[in-house]
Amino acid sequence: MRLPDEALPSREDAAAALAPALHERHARVREAMIRLRPEPPQVLLLEGGLEHERFSMALWYAALLNCAASPPCLDCPACLQIGAELHTDLHIIDGRDSSIKIESIRQLRTLIGEAPRGGGRRVVVLAEAQALSLQAANALLKSLEEPRPGTVFLLLAPQRERLLPTLISRGWTLTLAWPDVADPLPEDMRAWNEALGRFLLHGQGWFELTGAKGAVDAQTARQVVLTFQKALAATAAGRNAGELGLALETLPPAARFAMRDILAHAQESLHFMINPALALDWLATSLFLIVHTGAGPR
Repeated sequence: MRLPDEALPSREDAAAALAPALHERHARVREAMIRLRPEPPQVLLLEGGLEHERFSMALWYAALLNCAASPPCLDCPACLQIGAELHTDLHIIDGRDSSIKIESIRQLRTLIGEAPRGGGRRVVVLAEAQALSLQAANALLKSLEEPRPGTVFLLLAPQRERLLPTLISRGWTLTLAWPDVADPLPEDMRAWNEALGRFLLHGQGWFELTGAKGAVDAQTARQVVLTFQKALAATAAGRNAGELGLALETLPPAARFAMRDILAHAQESLHFMINPALALDWLATSLFLIVHTGAGPR
């Protein structure tokens, strides 16, 4: 039975939350999710894309598993409630701003032992699952040892390598597309992009930039890391990587793989509130060593 409109979240809010998942770049992933709908895997890992796109796609998948239509209509009570994160069968464990502690995983045990309350599936989203502490990750593994009819788990992470291999092996992995690195960057990010490219090639100018008072906050540092990730992915695919591509295009695949590990460490440092300027200096120095010697940090 359809509830009165005033009892539902606004369509505008739900549409805004789900809009990133509907970008044409992610059509392939949406199609794969639709194919999985009849018998969804207990564990699905979403990697790639941007953080807000991964989360939006998780909501879209939850709507797919709880809406009578396929693809989801994005207009029924279930879709609107999921878009507003208010659905009774949507449970979010959020690691976007802090680590995920074992207590959060322990609280799941009672929940997932019960049948879903609606007519679809219960969806447990671990947003930025790389924030799982080791104890929390092991507790999650124990929860996944027994089949949970009616419940699916969505693990979101920038790269699957950021998670325990035993978690990855439990289910399917879908990779969201990166934004085109050739898309125009905001002016402030373009300056950082050019500065990092110059430093990687010539070893000059970087520390003057990061050392300026108030020049680096956590959000800026995350955007610098993301810009380099996009450039690395574009270079590996043979696409234009802008300024940073000049420093990356001649590197062997092994060196690019080592850079992925460095980027993961930088992301982890920023997640745990390491000084953003120090994190960027370590990142730039480590990448410079790979470009010029093939060796990473010691």
